Amino acid sequence: MKRIALFVLTNLAVLVLLSIVARLFGLDLALARQGIDMGSLLVMAAVIGFVGSFISLAISKWSAKHLMGVRIIETPRDGAEQWLVDTVRSHAQRVGIGMPEVGVFDAPEMNAFATGARRNSALVAVSTGLLRGMSQDEAEAVLGHEITHVANGDMVTLALIQGVVNTFVIFLSRAIGSLIDGALRGGSQDQRRGPGPFYFLIVMVLQIALGLLANIVVMWFSRQREFRADAGGAELTGTSSMIGALERLESQSGAILPGQFKAFGIDGDVARGLQRLFMSHPPISERIAALRSARYSGLSMMPQ
Repeated sequence: MKRIALFVLTNLAVLVLLSIVARLFGLDLALARQGIDMGSLLVMAAVIGFVGSFISLAISKWSAKHLMGVRIIETPRDGAEQWLVDTVRSHAQRVGIGMPEVGVFDAPEMNAFATGARRNSALVAVSTGLLRGMSQDEAEAVLGHEITHVANGDMVTLALIQGVVNTFVIFLSRAIGSLIDGALRGGSQDQRRGPGPFYFLIVMVLQIALGLLANIVVMWFSRQREFRADAGGAELTGTSSMIGALERLESQSGAILPGQFKAFGIDGDVARGLQRLFMSHPPISERIAALRSARYSGLSMMPQ
């Protein structure tokens, strides 16, 4: 809860700062001439921006179970599932979090992910391909990586960051769209009666463009989380095991999780050039190099 309170206060401070800067540059007066109250627009942008992000976080475990077919291990069916549950429990105890739900999803690729709105009530799931394709040391390191995501509150952090950038995108697209719309109408006296015919088209284009820029920011934070989660996995199981797991992942292709779970998985996609800006995971070669040089600390252990 402390993490959530801290980020909420930080985000409120950002909104206040945005309001002050906008007033200093006269944006509030410019919008008022278009019949728009800047304060109301900012509040609307914050509500819309954060609601969607938090709803996605709140239903993340439900989505994983129903959309990805994750089967929760209530009673282990065999030795592999018993080992899986015992390993997750051991990691969770070492980092001081509640025991997550443990699940398996059917996929030939080696992958795993963690999700959940609270670190003491999370879900850690692995693919059947990972259980078949990795040694126990490697799989244990992957589980350490995912438990580090949970312990560090990465799911909550990313949701809050997404909420902040959503707020900026919604606010700026509508504010700039109103100004452009007013300029196109040439300062006519009927501006206060509502937006012009091109307003919604302008806002749509701006929202797409600003959304792409905002996604670059979100993905940068996501990549930093991966370095720390790798370091946490190394702290829990040993650097050689974590590197071995990453090298095993590097040998395969196509192990990409769908949609909202991609950022929470152990593996990522491969991109070059400008595409790298939109990657949720750093290239595996860079992650291995970071582990070998010990550039990152894994577990922040900030209480929630």
